[in-house]
Amino acid sequence: MVKIGMMIGNRYEILEKIGTGGMSDVYKAKCHKLNRFVAVKVLKQEFSENSNFVSKFRTEAQSAAGLMHPNIVNVYDVGEDNGIYFIVMELVEGITLKKYIEKKSRLGFKESVSIAIQVCMGIQAAHNNHIIHRDIKPQNIIISKEGKVKVTDFGIAKAATSNTITSNVMGSVHYTSPEQARGGYSDEKSDVHSMGITLFEMLTGRVPFNGETTVAIAIKHIQEEIASPRDFVPEIPASVDGIVLKCCQKSPDRRYQNMAELIADLKQSLMNPDEDFVVVNSPVATGGTVVITEGEVEQIKKATGYQDDVPVKPETMRLREKEQEEDEYVDGEEEDGDDYDYDPKMERITTILAIVIAIIICIFVLIIGVKVFQKIESSKNAGSPISTEESKQVILPGVTEKSDEQVVEKVEMPELRGYTVENARNTLTEMGLKSKVEYEESDTVDAGLIISANVTAGSEMVKGSTVILTASAGPQGVEVPAVVNLSYEEAENKLTAEGFEVLQMEAYSDTMPAGIVAAQVPVGGSKAPRETTVTLTVSLGSEIKKVKVPGLLGLSEMDATVILTESKLSIGSVSYVYSGYPVGQVCFQSQGADTWLDQGAAIDIQVSQGPAPVKVTYKCNLSIDSPAAEDPAYTSGSPVSLKLVASDGTVLLETGSVTSFPHSANYTNLNASSGKLTLTYTVTSDPTVDEEGNTIPGESETKTITREVAFTVE
Repeated sequence: MVKIGMMIGNRYEILEKIGTGGMSDVYKAKCHKLNRFVAVKVLKQEFSENSNFVSKFRTEAQSAAGLMHPNIVNVYDVGEDNGIYFIVMELVEGITLKKYIEKKSRLGFKESVSIAIQVCMGIQAAHNNHIIHRDIKPQNIIISKEGKVKVTDFGIAKAATSNTITSNVMGSVHYTSPEQARGGYSDEKSDVHSMGITLFEMLTGRVPFNGETTVAIAIKHIQEEIASPRDFVPEIPASVDGIVLKCCQKSPDRRYQNMAELIADLKQSLMNPDEDFVVVNSPVATGGTVVITEGEVEQIKKATGYQDDVPVKPETMRLREKEQEEDEYVDGEEEDGDDYDYDPKMERITTILAIVIAIIICIFVLIIGVKVFQKIESSKNAGSPISTEESKQVILPGVTEKSDEQVVEKVEMPELRGYTVENARNTLTEMGLKSKVEYEESDTVDAGLIISANVTAGSEMVKGSTVILTASAGPQGVEVPAVVNLSYEEAENKLTAEGFEVLQMEAYSDTMPAGIVAAQVPVGGSKAPRETTVTLTVSLGSEIKKVKVPGLLGLSEMDATVILTESKLSIGSVSYVYSGYPVGQVCFQSQGADTWLDQGAAIDIQVSQGPAPVKVTYKCNLSIDSPAAEDPAYTSGSPVSLKLVASDGTVLLETGSVTSFPHSANYTNLNASSGKLTLTYTVTSDPTVDEEGNTIPGESETKTITREVAFTVE
């Protein structure tokens, strides 16, 4: 049993209990070897003798031990001490995201997206190591006092190395994916779904599905479509709303396929929140609302630990609940799990009502579809839209005359034969029509005049339509060389050689290198009279926009990340240094504020760890006396070996034959505050005379004296 003050693994001193979970307790401890505070997760005593629980506990440690990332609670050590199984982790002092949401009711979209980006980065690191978390929820996300977001509790994570993974542990049912609820295969896209539910809760302050029992909630995850977050908070931007809905698609194929895709859209939403750039993948053949079978219902019941009409022993139910409640630790806080009361009759009624509602919806959709089809058919039989000469407008079928947005304006096509190309195009433009010119040789019409148009004069045309004009190239019209994809110099030489004039225009292009012709008018292969001006659009290359670097000094790391993203810049390397800035604030940025950089450039930052610790050094001014003070048998003048060793192991003095005392020893700039002096010498006893009068020499004995020496601060 773990007690406060006890030592585990000969290095971890247990200081206080800071949290508890289904299978383990979490303690704050001090590592005496590295002199730092850590969190120690200890397997509960009632499980330590169960081989299955011990195996699961070790699996948790092995899954998390290989993950080293700023957005993951790092695991330092794992071991066993006299039957106590423990994992040593990074101690994060802060608050869980669940508590943070409860304190603020709901979070703003920028804060929600910024937190989600950091969480996704941590999960992405796990996925890159073939580890799926399977229990993403606000209770398992910690926001440290410095604002750093970290993912923890890989309690039900497993290495995703096989093609069929079935987990009996569902995690928290409010955040589970449909495939997890069915007890089937789950992969990285299951974590994407749970991340979407977590983002939904951050934005709205509530979970999308609730119910009387875990089974009822799981069925909703399988059968019901998630509501739009904007239904609860209308000011949520369209892009963020789309990201949540894409994450929470029932079919895994319609979600983000990996965390990298999700992170990219989250960052884009910070820069362009109101743009509709989220694209949901095409539905698979089995897409749409799925009505689960009775077998699947039973499978869900088994996964959640419930059985109809079969009494469950309290001990068994308690163990099942503990497996499903891996609540995360917080320094000084304890997370409470969700409790659910299971009522078999209510669960059956809920299931039947859900099926009946689904059938009613299907019938309603079918009726609407038939009516729409009938309207379409009647519209086809009704013929073309009715036009009136007075208004020269047409009213579309099914649109009232009062709907100004649906009215199509028409104009009368003028007679343009004999006009110059320039005058004809100007006339059409003033009428709201577009034009395109084609040239053909003519012996009867002068070069540059309109021969005909593809629309008869007097006909009515919808504004915005395009009229194709045929102009005369004269009797000596020649083919215009195709010069697109050539350099401007090559194109100019080719055209002037055929007698054409050249007009250069420039434009940015993401697909064409700088200096290359991207377009020409008239187009290559058409015919035009000599001396016709050919307009060439020459590429300037990709448009590189410059952005101003914001000032980051004094901001938290999270705020700096958000501001850089909003400024269309990216954050480069992040390092932690000692400085005069408060702990957690940015104290250095690689590019100065108000300078201009290319859009997307990376800015390196340094985050303060506070002032550097003051180094204390010591000095030793020692006058060493002879051993006579401790040993009267020592004879003055006898040689003595001296050895002085500092407490950090540094040997300061080592000499073999000192005969004159006191002996001086002076040292400075020492890191240790004390040392140990050893004096080694030989003492010879006086000779003796035996009964026969013979002199017996004295015996020699080597002696050692140790003295503790205290150093003084310099």
